[in-house]
Amino acid sequence: GEPALTDATAAQTNRTHPIPMICSQDVAADLGVDHQLIVGAVKSLQALGEVISAEQKSSKHWELTGEGCEIAEQGSHESRVFNAIPDKGLPQNELMKMPSGKVGFSKAMSNKWIRLDKAHEGGPRVFKTVETIEDTVRDKLQLVQKGLSAKLKDKEKNELKKRKLLSEVTVKSYRITKGSSFSTTINKQETELTPEMIASGSWKEKKFKPYNFEAMGVAPDCGHLHPLMKVRTQFRQIFLEMGFTEMPTNNFIESSFWNFDSLFQPQQHPARDQHDTFFISDPALAHEFPQDYLERVKQVHSEGGYGSQGYKYDWKIEEAQKNLLRTHTTAVSARMLYKLAQQEKFTPVKYFSIDRVFRNESLDATHLAEFHQIEGVVADYGLTLGNLMGILHQFFTKLGITKLRFKPAYNPYTEPSMEVFSYHEGKSLRTKSYVYVMCYVYIAKDKNYCCQTINRD
Repeated sequence: GEPALTDATAAQTNRTHPIPMICSQDVAADLGVDHQLIVGAVKSLQALGEVISAEQKSSKHWELTGEGCEIAEQGSHESRVFNAIPDKGLPQNELMKMPSGKVGFSKAMSNKWIRLDKAHEGGPRVFKTVETIEDTVRDKLQLVQKGLSAKLKDKEKNELKKRKLLSEVTVKSYRITKGSSFSTTINKQETELTPEMIASGSWKEKKFKPYNFEAMGVAPDCGHLHPLMKVRTQFRQIFLEMGFTEMPTNNFIESSFWNFDSLFQPQQHPARDQHDTFFISDPALAHEFPQDYLERVKQVHSEGGYGSQGYKYDWKIEEAQKNLLRTHTTAVSARMLYKLAQQEKFTPVKYFSIDRVFRNESLDATHLAEFHQIEGVVADYGLTLGNLMGILHQFFTKLGITKLRFKPAYNPYTEPSMEVFSYHEGKSLRTKSYVYVMCYVYIAKDKNYCCQTINRD
């Protein structure tokens, strides 16, 4: 094990006296172990303090490859081919079937040890051209194997390297000398001062490992994304990949006009009661509205228009002014669509938002006073329900849900409306998402275009 090697390395260093230095490669050779094991032992001794002093050095030497070792033992490919050819010759096709056939034939031909008779009656046949040969490749490799590579010329080494029989290896070794605290007995240094050591006084006789003030400390615990925020980030990335632009949703407080009236929810509807909505006491009212648009919304509520017969009631600005915590992000969509309608030239858009909304609901295991709503808006000419289903299918596919089923559903404020059912493979589980589709012709002067919004709670 490593402790035994550490002791053995220290003992080997001690034997160098009065010689001041020893090489780690010599230690490895004397102990008969791999040099890398001695390198590990040297580093362990260095960590103990001034036990030894070690200076790293780099040296290059030539080393036989696997194929080179085989040739040094069995002979070169060309010599094996030469020795396999009898006096009466050998058919070329049989020669090529030998393990060393192709390489050996080429090299033996270059050395003019053999010749090829292509006109032989039995087909191409290989004959010897000399009686004996000298296998210089094997001899050179055996010299390197014995550590006598210096006897070879650089050209000879490069030729063997080109044939992948030899490789030049860089070895990092250490020059080891005794340190000021040298000892052949290695005692483990203490890393912690304990109350027991202080009480007994044993700390005075122990050696402690010095502090490494440059070492990296323990990484402090850091914050992590909330699971809800992870899902929100994933959904946001999918919308961006699909070409949607994120709507600004940083206004939690809205006026009743944008939250209800601009979406044509009647002022007497129960959802606008304090039992369902959080109204703001200060400031209680909003005063800035686009007056031309406010008048058109009032007309549709009171008298109808644009294909609607309206609700036939006395619409009041006092109700529209009331401030509240938005009950849905569709209020943001209404603002964005109004802004879009002010453009001189209409351009198709795709918007989305993911943010918090607030409802005055009774708290229980599945309901809170706030939750997140995902909403998408697509505005263009000639949109159909098929376009919407395609967008939904692409969205769920990016989530890894491919088996979808669309079911018509009734919602009093949207027409048409759908429910989307998804199936998870291997879990026998069906999840249902409510998708309310609002398709309306936006009220604007001389501007009629179709908008599809997707609300998913």
